[in-house]
Amino acid sequence: MAETTVETPAKTPTYAWYVLAILFTVYILNFVDRQIISILAEDIKRDLGLRDEDLGFLYGTAFGVFYALFGIPLGRLADNWHRVRLLTVGLSLWSAMTVLSGFSRSGGMLAGARIGVGIGEATAAPSAYSLISDWFPKRLRATALSIYSAGLYVGGGLSLGIGGLIVKGWNEAYPSGGPLGLVGWQAAFMIVGIPGLLLALVIATLREPLRGRSEGLPPPPPHPAPFAAFLAELVTIVPPLTLIGAAQGGPRALAHNLVGLAIVAAAVFGLISAGEPWPQWVAIGIGVYAVFSWASGLKRRDAPTFALIVANPAFLCVVVAYGLNAFLSYTVTFWAPPYAIRVLGASPATAGFIIGGMGAASGFLGTTVGGLVADRLRRNNPAGRLWVVMFGATVPSVAILTAFTTTNITLFYVMLFPAQALASCALGAAAATTQDLVLPRMRGTATATFLIGTTLLGLALGPYLAGRISTLSGSLSIGVISMLASVPITLTAAIFAYRLVPKAEATREARARAAGESI
Repeated sequence: MAETTVETPAKTPTYAWYVLAILFTVYILNFVDRQIISILAEDIKRDLGLRDEDLGFLYGTAFGVFYALFGIPLGRLADNWHRVRLLTVGLSLWSAMTVLSGFSRSGGMLAGARIGVGIGEATAAPSAYSLISDWFPKRLRATALSIYSAGLYVGGGLSLGIGGLIVKGWNEAYPSGGPLGLVGWQAAFMIVGIPGLLLALVIATLREPLRGRSEGLPPPPPHPAPFAAFLAELVTIVPPLTLIGAAQGGPRALAHNLVGLAIVAAAVFGLISAGEPWPQWVAIGIGVYAVFSWASGLKRRDAPTFALIVANPAFLCVVVAYGLNAFLSYTVTFWAPPYAIRVLGASPATAGFIIGGMGAASGFLGTTVGGLVADRLRRNNPAGRLWVVMFGATVPSVAILTAFTTTNITLFYVMLFPAQALASCALGAAAATTQDLVLPRMRGTATATFLIGTTLLGLALGPYLAGRISTLSGSLSIGVISMLASVPITLTAAIFAYRLVPKAEATREARARAAGESI
């Protein structure tokens, strides 16, 4: 499909808003499929004989680690290939794996399906962020990315309401199990997965913009072999293929890789020996080693991208700051329905409807207003968006503490609204900042790297650690509020990012040229 152009890059065509609306819908389905396990958690726990830490693993780690790993090579493919086609394939895959989740008869089967969902969803953000950044000028980028990102909360909210209603209706209609012996939570997975297969047909019709069009930059030449580059990237990040990738860099690179592998393996072995569950920490170990292996190889394969992302302290501080913001946000988002059902006595349908509705409204409000404020703050300050990140990292703490210590269900529901709205405001600001720090051809990779923080730091650790502490302490309240210990670290990373971003953005092209970029 031919790439399209517009006459004036500074203007935002009406078609760009149409694309944004479609991508927003994709992100809604993305989080319906991802988040629905939260409202189904108590039924899954009972039917499959699981513990809270297992639920945290299924929701966060099993999904998040592979989402992060495949996000990197798929981010490179988004940089080098047709982003619309990549998103079409990815949406079809994760929707099919969501349907397959409904056939799970054990925790292991559900974990396998969740891994498939994670791999499919890894195509979404790199493709969408890159498309949006090319359709919208810099002055509107945080706003557009915030609108897109609001789909996270709308989808998460809808998943709770829809999931609760499906379970209630299905179990009332089929108290002993329905067709194929499926119970309510299994039917819910299957029903929410089907719309994505239909939306993939719409995605396939979208036009592909020229890269760099919104900034008036000349488009880079088409990559001669995008899939060969994808496979080369895959070899550097998927164990044990990582050893082959390292060996291609020579004996020294292989030795460096093996040392990193040994250090990670020793840390994982130590945690397991101390009594920690092996699936969680083996998965985290795979993720950490894979990212290390990829970053080590990136410097050899693409020195300019390495310089602007991995070797850029400003970029890394933004990743850590928002990753830890997500650590707390994912914890609250996942455990709020089980807390309402288990501790406060709500029914799944009621909890899903109220928490889901408020989550959708508060998240949409927080991300869109946060994006608008971030863009306004950036007008006179290159690091202005980081004020929104700092705000979102600290202010929600009081509402979270109140919600998860009260025994009054009304107060619990009321406190969730500001907790989610205030935390969500940082997403567009952080995402737009990372996009500003790289060249247009690097945006897919930058997005994938940004999402490493939200997945390995946030999704793969937050919900699990809260569940693990809940299992050990016997209190879900203690499990969730203990995660507030991350707030000082989040704020520190955001402050460092604020100090580093202006210079990093001002020297972007110069540092890329110094690393070998032809611009």
